[in-house]
Amino acid sequence: MKSNILKTAVVLATFVTFCHPAHAATNNATSAHDQMPVSGNGEPDKLSKLKAGAIIALNDVDSGPVIAKQPVLAPASLQPTPPSEQPKPGFLLGLGDCIAMALKGAPEMGEAQADIDLTTSKLDEARSYRYPQIEVKALFGPAPQAHVQDISPSVATDRSTRWNHLTWFSSVDATLIQPLYTFGKISENMKAATHGIEVDRSRKEQRANEISLKVHEYYYGLLLARELKELVTEVQETLRKARGKAVKMIEEGAESADEIDLYKLDAFSGEMGKYQEEASKGERLAMAALKTRLGLSADSQMEISTERLVMEESTIPAYETFLNKAHSQRPEYRQIAEGLKARSALVEAAKANYYPDIFLGGLFSWAYADKRDRINNPYINDQFKHLYGGVALGARWKLDFGITGAKVASERAQYNRLLSTRDFADANIPLQIRKYYLDLQEAENSVAATREAFSNAKKWGMAAVANFDFGVGPAKDIMEALQAYARMRAAYFQSIYNYHIAQANLDYAIGETSASIVKQGGK
Repeated sequence: MKSNILKTAVVLATFVTFCHPAHAATNNATSAHDQMPVSGNGEPDKLSKLKAGAIIALNDVDSGPVIAKQPVLAPASLQPTPPSEQPKPGFLLGLGDCIAMALKGAPEMGEAQADIDLTTSKLDEARSYRYPQIEVKALFGPAPQAHVQDISPSVATDRSTRWNHLTWFSSVDATLIQPLYTFGKISENMKAATHGIEVDRSRKEQRANEISLKVHEYYYGLLLARELKELVTEVQETLRKARGKAVKMIEEGAESADEIDLYKLDAFSGEMGKYQEEASKGERLAMAALKTRLGLSADSQMEISTERLVMEESTIPAYETFLNKAHSQRPEYRQIAEGLKARSALVEAAKANYYPDIFLGGLFSWAYADKRDRINNPYINDQFKHLYGGVALGARWKLDFGITGAKVASERAQYNRLLSTRDFADANIPLQIRKYYLDLQEAENSVAATREAFSNAKKWGMAAVANFDFGVGPAKDIMEALQAYARMRAAYFQSIYNYHIAQANLDYAIGETSASIVKQGGK
């Protein structure tokens, strides 16, 4: 008997996905999205990791995340039996509710917001360099006594300082530097930090889309697990009725049924019990994964509001429609565009170090010491007792031999690297979209094909059971029919799940925002 058919249907790779979510390209993108902003003082803040952060998901085009999107209705005549009733939940959540809850409590969103705040502080730092910088130094301590007669009419050179001739002094020195023109050191760093903030905002949006993607996966995975569990239950019920009929026929002495038929039915029924346990485990695992993603405890009483895994009939737009949306909506494209602007500004900021800083400087100095005469002579400066100040126009120029040139070359290399990342995105994002688009078309066609197949298999099974009841058909026909029915029915639900998966992946690939999905109540 080909009983491994049901095992294939029940123990799906979907559940392996739940256990190992890191397989998905989405997760690769999440883990690799390091911070990309630019610091306000001109130092890069891992902007070079945009390739990892914005495009890494494209590296695994063939292993993109599996998630789902739009519900779909099967014809009423083929509607399967509803799954077993669930315990009364504490609260019901639809797909949109789950996405909103996941976004609200996701640690990834907190990390992304912290990145934005960090880059904003870098911008504030860059802006602050436009304002005066004041440095104040105050001193208090001992000083030797001094009198005018020590230097007038002649300077005495035999004076010595004794402990009993010490006094105290205090002083305050203040300098002020007001930048006037820096040849772009300040303005270019401000520009870089501004674009860095936009990079981080796009990155936060990308993180939100990834979370939405995972919620789709767990939500529809739970529905699939329940449908498959109910399918096994349905097969078990059919076997139970067939066994009861076989026992009755044997007791009545019918020649069309014997002990071997009972053994076959019991063996098949026992295998169904094994698959029932595996399906139940898959359901529990899917629910646990969903609760974890929503930030709920394992014992929280929640239930999803969607009861059936169905598919609404809809027309799939042309491939070019999705491609155009991706260019205008996908966060990675904005990250690259803003990142290039930030990198260009950093190159200019580094080149500005070739030139001096023009500034207005101010100086104030005051000192006082007891038992020390004041000297009013511009040629003599008494560091312990004086008062003076002034302003001046100045230039500060730091010259080096190769250091500035190396920094400029480094920033230009980072800029060129981002250009390569843009070329990579232009080539691979359309490929990713095409893959998910073809997945969507395949799933849609598979739903239609498997719907017809399981309908015919069900008719076959009903005929086999009827023949067995009338004693004109063997038990083997029932099991073969049930195997075919279970295989096609499981393939039907799997195709619907794949349809939702492909649609959610396609939404992610074109940059459909999680906010719009929540507003629509999920897909």
